[in-house]
Amino acid sequence: MKLLFITDNFPPEVNAPATRTFEHCKEWIEKGVEVTVVTCAPNFPKGKVYEGYKNKLVQTEYIEGIKVIRVWSYITANEGFFKRVLDFLSFSVMAFWVCLFKKTDLIIATSPQFFTTWAAAGLSFIKRKPWVFELRDIWPESIKAVGAISGDSKIFKTLEKIELFLYKRSSLIVSVTESFKKNLIERGVPSEKIEVVRNGANLQRFKPVPKNKALVEKFGFENKFVVGYIGTHGMAHKLDFIVNAWKNMDESFHLLFMGDGAEKPKLVSLTKELGIRNITFLSSVPKDEVPDLLSVIDVALVPLKKSPLFKTVIPSKIFENAAMQIPILLGVEGESAGIVKKYNAGLCFEPENTQDFLDKVNLLKNDKVLFNALKEGGSKLAIDFDRKIMAAKMFDYLRRLIK
Repeated sequence: MKLLFITDNFPPEVNAPATRTFEHCKEWIEKGVEVTVVTCAPNFPKGKVYEGYKNKLVQTEYIEGIKVIRVWSYITANEGFFKRVLDFLSFSVMAFWVCLFKKTDLIIATSPQFFTTWAAAGLSFIKRKPWVFELRDIWPESIKAVGAISGDSKIFKTLEKIELFLYKRSSLIVSVTESFKKNLIERGVPSEKIEVVRNGANLQRFKPVPKNKALVEKFGFENKFVVGYIGTHGMAHKLDFIVNAWKNMDESFHLLFMGDGAEKPKLVSLTKELGIRNITFLSSVPKDEVPDLLSVIDVALVPLKKSPLFKTVIPSKIFENAAMQIPILLGVEGESAGIVKKYNAGLCFEPENTQDFLDKVNLLKNDKVLFNALKEGGSKLAIDFDRKIMAAKMFDYLRRLIK
């Protein structure tokens, strides 16, 4: 079997789409599948090409058996709607032309961004091969939710029509949440063409480990209760709310932000403006260093902006932290809150509710019985969302589609 996978993100980038795609492809290769990934030069989230790479017209490398073709794209930081659209469109066009000359049995395109699916739809039509829409985000609704575009604009309405057209043109939709599937069905997409494969964690990489003493000493975390946010600092995550709330915490607590993104400079400035001393900002680290960094935090913070749309998402941070038996402090409503509560893997606070957030942080620090129970719940959650299981589940859908 030959698979052609189009994605805007891939290692050495460490965001959720890159990690999911890599780990799924790696599992499929072990089943004897020939996988070719078409992506761009690694640049997320700063919009700067990683050291050791160039934004060339076409370049090829192999990563753990996966053939990776990187194409030129217009690269920009995650700032400004139109620049980002130009980034997405340029990659989509280049990916289309490169894939046009590649043999395959099946084409997969992942969102966000959903311009990758434009390329897949065109290739499917020309090659007469099935294509799969891997739905990781309801786009363009998600950019409306963070205020980047008006829902009344002609651009939004046009993009929404294209979105629905692509759902209906695809051979199969693989959604990462049940809520996304429900959303599509309510908008007229046949339920029989939608399958759900949630995110998960690589249990070989993410597992309980003692705190890294060198890092604890380096950051001055001795005798501190550390709440950590590890990931992209974007508009959707509403981290300014977290900083504003944190000014009420005494210095026995410490807040760690690790990652990059468009909102990070504003967060650093806000922290200085408020005179908060118990917040540390770190840049992104390579994928292999993430478990060590996670080991120094006591609680994993997973917040999103308060929006009906975000009730449908499941942040991938939940699974990796649960696998390391780090209790989750979840500021997201809906399906993800249901998972955390079902497994007793963490506490949930109402998004953007300062008092609820502070109460839950204090409870996690002071109730040791609860804290240990949440660690055990995280272990059970991780077992059910082992990435190997999720990859095998998706592979069965792909194989069935080809047959």
